[in-house]
Amino acid sequence: MFLTIPTLMTWTRIVAIPLIVGVFYLNIPAADRNLIATVMFVVFAATDWLDGYLARKLNQASSFGAFLDPVADKFLVCACLLVLVHLQRADVFVALIIIGREIAISALREWMAQIGASGSVAVHMLGKVKTTVQMIAIPFLLFDSMLFGAINTHVWGTWLIWISAVLTVWSMAYYLQKAIPEIRAKAK
Repeated sequence: MFLTIPTLMTWTRIVAIPLIVGVFYLNIPAADRNLIATVMFVVFAATDWLDGYLARKLNQASSFGAFLDPVADKFLVCACLLVLVHLQRADVFVALIIIGREIAISALREWMAQIGASGSVAVHMLGKVKTTVQMIAIPFLLFDSMLFGAINTHVWGTWLIWISAVLTVWSMAYYLQKAIPEIRAKAK
């Protein structure tokens, strides 16, 4: 089911990537670029929750949608992290940790599926918390200004993206710990 409403919403997150990146090439004031990119990220990130809700509500869940949803999330987060590194709003080390973990865990999940043990690396609450923290940190760093005259989004975003990096390593260790017994059992 390539063209269900939920799957089309998932595709919008992938389509959003060049749009969000492109905003930073517009010849408009930096504050306007930051605001536009932030609003776009928040709107497109919200489709992650909405597409899952609609897939269940409309009975349009599909294996393709289940595959595409985390891919779209990872593309969106990784692209925005690269933009933030380029703008010197996020440390390259944080980006390497987060992007490296996404690649490693995706490969681990594929391997575990091949050996019939995908349940051992199913999404865990720790991974969801990590994603939530990322989805708050990134728009704060994209906005990069005072919010409501009281919240320095750069400072908060920096703290949150580092917390996200710690959660990223922690969740990767958790998934590896769950996978190792399966790997050992299959190696015998």
